[in-house]
Amino acid sequence: MPEGDTVYQAARRLREALAGRVLTATDFRVPAYATVDLSGERVDEVVSRGKHLLMRVGEHTIHSHLKMEGSWEVYRAGERWRHPAFQARAVLRTEESEAVGFLLGVLEVLPRSREEETVGYLGPDLLGADWDAEEAVRRITAHPETPIAVALLDQRNLAGLGNVYANELCFLRGMLPTRPVGEVDVPAAVDLGHRLIVANRDRPRRVTTGDTRRGRNTWVYGRGGQPCRRCGTRIRRTELGRTELEERVTYFCPVCQT
Repeated sequence: MPEGDTVYQAARRLREALAGRVLTATDFRVPAYATVDLSGERVDEVVSRGKHLLMRVGEHTIHSHLKMEGSWEVYRAGERWRHPAFQARAVLRTEESEAVGFLLGVLEVLPRSREEETVGYLGPDLLGADWDAEEAVRRITAHPETPIAVALLDQRNLAGLGNVYANELCFLRGMLPTRPVGEVDVPAAVDLGHRLIVANRDRPRRVTTGDTRRGRNTWVYGRGGQPCRRCGTRIRRTELGRTELEERVTYFCPVCQT
């Protein structure tokens, strides 16, 4: 699934294209909303909330989540799409441009008054104006036996961190992903997570090493079997999650992380 910085950037692109403009046509290509027509409505704002996108249009909110394969793209009016039309789930047109959501994992059109029913469970948004580090720490430390990587990925604790950040944070803090929350300096981990994602929110490529060259941008994520950039030990790859259905591929250095 995308990290919060990816969704933040998508919201910014959509906001630049749509905010303040009137929709001339809408096409929702999912059965539950196929008859919804928001043409003539003004797009008030587009915001990200963790990994969720919220477009506030008139009295409605268009809520989407990219999941594994989804994307929102903006085109000039009449420009050819870069993906096949059968992958489009939503099309929002204005006189100047159109925004197309491809392969969206979640797409809903809700009354704006029900927005919190969809995203109200989320923890503090790392890229939100109302980011609350103390609340994020409180939620994480409420479950001291949970593996720290699992806790960082739980969007109910803090919203926006994905698997890349969870793996990289664990390496940078020198802790195994399986280390229980009760044995971790949680405030320091939360602070570093916030600083990392803020540093990356405007970058075209996510970087946690300080090296922007291709193939040099992560410490452990995606580097199973390769030598650790610090000690040379082979990076290990395993799976970790709250349940078998939620297991994610996890990378770590068995020497640098304890």
